[in-house]
Amino acid sequence: MNTLIFRTLAPFITALMLFFSLFVLLRGHNEPGGGFIGGLIAASAFAIYGMAFGVQAVRRALRVHPLSIAGSGLLLSVLSGLVSAPLGVPFMTGLWAYPVIFGVEVPIATVMSFDVGVYLVVVGAITSIALALGERESD
Repeated sequence: MNTLIFRTLAPFITALMLFFSLFVLLRGHNEPGGGFIGGLIAASAFAIYGMAFGVQAVRRALRVHPLSIAGSGLLLSVLSGLVSAPLGVPFMTGLWAYPVIFGVEVPIATVMSFDVGVYLVVVGAITSIALALGERESD
């Protein structure tokens, strides 16, 4: 499936899917969505880009190894849970902070950092699997 039309549209489809995956990630705590589904959408975007331009193009676009992305997401998720330990509340208790940024009170939660960690784990793991399968197929 390496047609001119597909290769022309693939970067636009990939960008649109990545933006949509961030939308799903950010709305996921109070409505359907979240880190897992957003990560699957982002990994699918990289798979489409890989089908159009090859595995090496995806690796160049990512700039870091996908398993490094997954590892950093796992670290972020664990740290989000450990924040509650010094405060004497159970592991993975959602904590909120309300810093004022540019005169606006912005709520920040450990729940969101956990979701971002899950997003990164899913993107890294699924993209790594897809790239390994793509390399194996091209040999």
